[in-house]
Amino acid sequence: MAVWLAEKALLPDGWANNVGITVSEEGIITALEKNAAPNPQATRIKGVVVPGMPNLHSHAFQRAMAGLTEVAGNPSDSFWTWRDLMYRLVDKITPEQLETIASYLYIEMLKAGYTSVAEFHYLHHSSSGAPYEERTELALRIASAAKHTGIGLTLLPVLYSYAGFGAQPSSVGQRRFINDSDSYLTMYESLTSRLAGEPMQRTGLCFHSLRAVTPEQIGAILACHPGQQPIHIHIAEQQKEVDDCLAWSGERPVEWLYNHLPVDSRWCLIHATHLTPQETMKIATSGAVAGLCLTTEANLGDGIFPGPQYLEHNGVWGIGSDSHISVSVS
Repeated sequence: MAVWLAEKALLPDGWANNVGITVSEEGIITALEKNAAPNPQATRIKGVVVPGMPNLHSHAFQRAMAGLTEVAGNPSDSFWTWRDLMYRLVDKITPEQLETIASYLYIEMLKAGYTSVAEFHYLHHSSSGAPYEERTELALRIASAAKHTGIGLTLLPVLYSYAGFGAQPSSVGQRRFINDSDSYLTMYESLTSRLAGEPMQRTGLCFHSLRAVTPEQIGAILACHPGQQPIHIHIAEQQKEVDDCLAWSGERPVEWLYNHLPVDSRWCLIHATHLTPQETMKIATSGAVAGLCLTTEANLGDGIFPGPQYLEHNGVWGIGSDSHISVSVS
């Protein structure tokens, strides 16, 4: 056990002076005391202490391709050409390499000021597309990396079944990602059980995007797990995604989500870049979190989130380093 004394700290109810902070041997804060009495055993912290930053969106394996696409040249390069390179990288990653990449990344995050990460994990299978003997092998490698580096983890195994709206068949490049609803539920429940004893780890539900799952799948998964676990989804990152969703359903992605599902504070909508004023207000007033990945969105030319309008409605937001071309919080 260690005891710290902060001159000034930001607590849930605001700023406080002389805050005693008790930390267990596992690195967990077990007690906070305002206006704590002087303690000769406490380590004094000058200045201010603030909560660690949560990283709301991470694809750990993509750290290995940082710098490979940051090359000017072809004016037609876009998110979709970037994705082609990502698929080529995915073909080569082994379980051991994934754990090494994630460990390196999580150390970088801790140094940058992040103390927890939501890992949007869709790299599930072997390079042939067949499941590993231990179906959750790659997810457990992520959990191991987080445990050994000391970062908090919300592990979000991703349901990814199709290549596009209307259940379009998946491509060869997506073979390591693909699960049906039953195999996804088996994987999710196994991971939830395996991580139950880890004090700094938990799981959440995750749908890759509206284009990668069907409405029936979303409904079935949510019906099986109606609790308070977090729910994450990529949405409205690309204008093409918006156009394709309109062609499929007559509704824009965020419009469709709110018209068909009970979106509330459990949900984290990743990117949500291309929004109408009405969609911006809906997200803000629902209590859902807008997960903004500013370095990735700038790097891929996605667009700009309507931040001023969102904040006018007291919207909740957070940041993620996503593809990790930069892990710096600032």
